[in-house]
Amino acid sequence: MRWKRLTGDVLMMMIQIAVFVVVFLAVAGIGLLMHFSQKAEEKRRKARIIQGRQALHGSGTPRKNAMDPKDKRRAELAKKLKDGGEEDSASRKKKATLGEQISHAGLNVSVAKFWLFSVITALGFILAAKVFGMNLFVCLMAGITGLLGAPKVFLKMKTAGRQKKFIESFGDALEAMVRLLKAGMPVSEAISMVSREFDGPVGEEMARIYDKQKIGTPLEEAVREIAEERMPLPEMRMFATGISIQAQTGASLSEVLLNIAGVIRARFKLKRKVKSLSSEAKSSAMIIGALPILVSSGIYFINPEYILTLVYDSFGKIMLIGAGVWMCVGIIVMKLMINIKV
Repeated sequence: MRWKRLTGDVLMMMIQIAVFVVVFLAVAGIGLLMHFSQKAEEKRRKARIIQGRQALHGSGTPRKNAMDPKDKRRAELAKKLKDGGEEDSASRKKKATLGEQISHAGLNVSVAKFWLFSVITALGFILAAKVFGMNLFVCLMAGITGLLGAPKVFLKMKTAGRQKKFIESFGDALEAMVRLLKAGMPVSEAISMVSREFDGPVGEEMARIYDKQKIGTPLEEAVREIAEERMPLPEMRMFATGISIQAQTGASLSEVLLNIAGVIRARFKLKRKVKSLSSEAKSSAMIIGALPILVSSGIYFINPEYILTLVYDSFGKIMLIGAGVWMCVGIIVMKLMINIKV
């Protein structure tokens, strides 16, 4: 009985420490996110100021000759790209609603059903905590985690996997559209053909674009809606911007799509290269983060009384909490050092 009581106390202590660690990670993550978002906004503001000064400096020296038609066309394209980029940055600043997050994940469920599944998950977490004999505080934290934490994590994982599959085949889809356009096929039929030939997220989104166009939505608006509501990726925004420029200026769509496909392939290649170069550091970070837990678990199974001193002694509890906090700080720092965004 004493051994079972000690095991239950240790398990309850470990769960309490885990809950504390999760709460600390959430607070630290929110703080770091706000800090880096402020830095990014400051960089964008400085870039806008610099661009405004350059434009003012250039406008102060009038040109003697009239603008060449090619230069005029390039200026129009640059202006449209700049306007599209400003609109995209403004749309990215807006936080996605729950319905948009569900659309990003590719789930065909309503917001009400999602909350119903979240409530069921919370009840399951509470029941599991009750089965293990946890106290009221642990059961409450388990319910909050099941209601607000686990479903959101599932949505993020589902969205990340779907976007990864989309990027892997989006370049091939654009090149297939280029070949179809050069063969004389209309744009709508090329999109329909790509939706039938490609599986996964690419085929689904191209089919949605084709369906929207069939009911009377202009092509550029249909693509932009998909880029904003279903697949908010830079590559999809580039595709929407290229379609919009072609519709407004009459540029060669096959050439625009071919250039976009080249840019997408280059970005994907760079991401894979960064991932391969940082894989060793990620493995080292995982080993370093898991080593204290593995060592303490091994000591517990070999000599329980030796490690249980940290659980029953007041100063030992403070040491355990401090060790957990510093472990979390170290994991966050290692993640920030390794996570290289392209």
